[in-house]
Amino acid sequence: MLRLAIVLGLLIILFFLLRGVIRDMLAKKGGPYEIPGKDQMVQDPVCRMYVPRAAAVSASIGGQTYYFCSSDCAKTFQKQLSG
Repeated sequence: MLRLAIVLGLLIILFFLLRGVIRDMLAKKGGPYEIPGKDQMVQDPVCRMYVPRAAAVSASIGGQTYYFCSSDCAKTFQKQLSG
């Protein structure tokens, strides 16, 4: 009975250790646990320039958010999509 309790305790510890390692791996790969910050760099789809997310001009087009370096790039992108 004591052996069963020890094995069960070790399995529980192993579970929590593995869960922590998997969460860390997913966060490093950009998985669901990563929270994008304002310091994250985003790429303008028009001119391919990288800008900080906090300084970027954002536009929601077709249910997806795009980030641009300027309002001119945002207008150019919208023109490219419509025609």
